[in-house]
Amino acid sequence: MRRGIAATALVASFALAATACGGSDSGDSADGPVTITYWDTSNATNEAPTYKALVKEFEAANKDIKVKFVNVPFDQAQNKFDTAAGASGAPDVLRAEVGWTPAFAKKGYFLPLDGTEALAEQDKFKSNLLEQAKYEGKTYGVPLVTDTLAFVYNKELFEKAGVEVPKTWEDLKKAAATIKDKTGVDGYWGSTAGYYGQPFLYGEGTDTVDAEGKKITVASAEAKKAYQTWLDLFDGKGLHKADTTADAYAHQQDAFNNGKVASIIQGPWEITNFYKGSAFKNKENLGIATVPAGSAGKAGAPTGGHNLSVYAGSDKAHQEAALKLVNFMTSAKSQETIALKNSTLPTRDDAYTDRVKADPGIAGYQTVLSAAQPRPALPEYSSFWTPLDDELPKIASGKESLDKGLANVETAITKLVPDFSK
Repeated sequence: MRRGIAATALVASFALAATACGGSDSGDSADGPVTITYWDTSNATNEAPTYKALVKEFEAANKDIKVKFVNVPFDQAQNKFDTAAGASGAPDVLRAEVGWTPAFAKKGYFLPLDGTEALAEQDKFKSNLLEQAKYEGKTYGVPLVTDTLAFVYNKELFEKAGVEVPKTWEDLKKAAATIKDKTGVDGYWGSTAGYYGQPFLYGEGTDTVDAEGKKITVASAEAKKAYQTWLDLFDGKGLHKADTTADAYAHQQDAFNNGKVASIIQGPWEITNFYKGSAFKNKENLGIATVPAGSAGKAGAPTGGHNLSVYAGSDKAHQEAALKLVNFMTSAKSQETIALKNSTLPTRDDAYTDRVKADPGIAGYQTVLSAAQPRPALPEYSSFWTPLDDELPKIASGKESLDKGLANVETAITKLVPDFSK
């Protein structure tokens, strides 16, 4: 998924254009090294230094390749790459959010990686993550890091209240009330962002769309039941009221990190920030469990993360160098380094070494990956969360009815996939 906090460093458009690989303007000489451009979309402060150091290590081992490392703010990267690729000036390698992969593959911007050096160790990667990197049967990205949403909780507060980790959303409502009575703090704080509504949909056996059946399902009876369950978790003893301010994400995180709320739904990109809070100075106090299940009896959470993809518009020499870089960055050794430095989840089992699993946050999230549900290979899929981000806060604040809000989302999705039925 998208990172919760946008990168702090801004990169001007003209600077990105200057560093993009145009092929002939890349600074290569007949006898010198090939220079490729790598757009990194990780958090500039907390994560990018790790990727930059790995690039330096790659250059030291490959004297015939130079890499221009450019950190691009995540919330700008998708549009910037789309513009650059359309003008044949995109970077040779892009760290792309998994939802971007089918969209850019459909446009012909990404190089198919099957049978290339980038996927030389294909059998080492988790199969569901490779499926998520495919479009129309071909693989267009190599999984670099993965993530999913989990139920994260304060073990000390749960133990003090004498409650167990909830298995269902109804269990959570009861636990939240007890936690409020026994500790004085709210038991749960939910999010009004569209992405965080996915576990509720999966819990009712549905999604925003049925991609295979080409049908919009966001306003179906099952979806309405899912979002009603989501809505009910903003009202009741121990349930924090909906925060629809611009800083809602930061408010929720601060409250959880410092023991002012006992549980939230969150992804592993916040592991390092959890540990900075007063409640988790002792890392073992951080509890991580599978999200609660809905009435369908199944628990599910969206699969996020990032792939490394190669620009199809680069010339052969640049593509070969790019494929070698992708292979290096996604190796077991590199993924172990990334996990240890950034507390992110590897995408291959052999990178979950004892050192990596010594981090309770990573070990905890690894246990919930089995409930992660891959996104369909639908180019427009990730765009469905935009209308949900617009409508769900209105619903949660009471400014709009659930039926009206979901009808508006359905209309917006219809414009994105006009060939889908309702």
